[in-house]
Amino acid sequence: MARRDEPNRKAIYATTLVAFLAIAGIAVVDPILPAIGEAIGVTAWQVELLFTAYIAVMAIGMIPAVLATGRFGYKRVLVTGVGVVGVAAILASFSRNITQLSVLRGVWGLGNALFFATAMVVLVALANDREWVVGLFETALGLGFAVGPLLGGLLGEVSWRLPFFVCGMFMLVALAVAAGALREPTTRQPAVRVAEIGRAYRRPAFVALCAVTAAYNFVFFVILGYTPLFLGIDVIPLGLAFTGWGLGLAAGILVVGHRLAHRIGAVQTVGVAIAGLLVCLVLLATSGGLAESIVVLVASGLFMGLANANLTDLALALGGGDRRVATGAFNLVRWGAAAPAPIIAGKLAEHSLALPYWVATAVLGAGVLVFLAFGHIMAAGHGERVVWNRRALRAQRTPEEAVGEAY
Repeated sequence: MARRDEPNRKAIYATTLVAFLAIAGIAVVDPILPAIGEAIGVTAWQVELLFTAYIAVMAIGMIPAVLATGRFGYKRVLVTGVGVVGVAAILASFSRNITQLSVLRGVWGLGNALFFATAMVVLVALANDREWVVGLFETALGLGFAVGPLLGGLLGEVSWRLPFFVCGMFMLVALAVAAGALREPTTRQPAVRVAEIGRAYRRPAFVALCAVTAAYNFVFFVILGYTPLFLGIDVIPLGLAFTGWGLGLAAGILVVGHRLAHRIGAVQTVGVAIAGLLVCLVLLATSGGLAESIVVLVASGLFMGLANANLTDLALALGGGDRRVATGAFNLVRWGAAAPAPIIAGKLAEHSLALPYWVATAVLGAGVLVFLAFGHIMAAGHGERVVWNRRALRAQRTPEEAVGEAY
C-alpha cells in the first residue's frame, strides 16, 4: 500500500540508483588493489592509502556537507557530489603514481560525502514509508558491493585503470539522472548548526550505537581493504570472491536483516551480526587455505548485511528529531572510525599476514562489550528490549533521557 501511495517514486528511485553506483565505485577498487601495487611498485600499506584517503576525506566532509544543505538545498549538494565523484574517478584512471591516485581518491571521497550526507535525508523526506525507503537504500548499497568487485575484476584484467574510467562514466550518467529526476523536499528546513550535531552525542542511546558502529566499521574496512591482499589471487578470481562477499551482504540486507529485526528487534539483530562477524575474523586469522578463507569471507558479508540493514534505521531513530543532524553525526563516526583501518592493516601485514585480523578481532571484541553493557539503552530508545538484561523490561517504557540518567 505504501509503495502505491508514494508520489515521489521517480525521484526516490533516481537517488537510489545513484547510491548503487556510488557504492559500486568503492567496491570496484577491491580486485585491482594487488594489480595497482604491482604496476606502480608500492608496498601493501601504500596501496591501502587508496581506501584511507577516500574514507578520511569522506568522514571529514560529512559535517560541511550537512551544513551546506541548509544554504544551497539538497539537490544542489547531492548533484555536486555526484559530479565530483565522476570527474575524480576519470582523472584517477590517468594517475602516474600512488600520490596522484590517493589525492584523487580523496577528492572522490569528498564527492561521496556530499552525496551520502544528503541522500538518506532526501529519501526519507520524499517518502511516506520510512522503513521501505531505508530498506531500498540499504539494498542499493548491498547490490553495489556485489556488482562493484565483479566489474572491477573483469575490467581490471584489461588494465587497472579501466575500472576507474568506467566508474567515472557511470557517475556522469548518474549525474544526468539525478539532475533531471531528483526533487527538492517540499518542506524547507532551517539550516543545521554545528552545535546541533554536537548535541546528538549527548543522547546515551545514540552514543552507545556510535561506539558499536565505530568498532564495526573499522572491521568492515579491514575486511574490504586488506583481504584482497591477504588472498593473493589474480584479478578475476578476486573479483568473483568479493562478488560472493557482496552477494552475502545483499542477502543479509534483503532476505534476513529486516525479517530478523521484526522477530527479535533491530538492536538484537545487530548483536547477532557483530557476534557472527567476530567469529569470522577469528576464522580468517586462523584460516588453513584459500577455499576456507573465501567461504569465511562470504559468511562475513552475510553478517555485515544484517548489521547494515539495521544500523541506519537505528541511527535515525536514536539521533533526535532532525534526521539531518542524526545522519551527519552518525556518518562522522561511521566513516571516521573506518578511515584508519586499511592503512593500519597494511602496516600490520608487514609483520604477519594474520595480524590485521587479530587486531580487528580485538577492536570488535571491545564493540561487543559495549553492546552488552549498553544494548538495553539502545533498545529502550527504539521501543525494544534485550533478553540478557532484566532491567530492559523496565527500561522499555522509560524515556530515553531517564534511562541514560539511571545508568
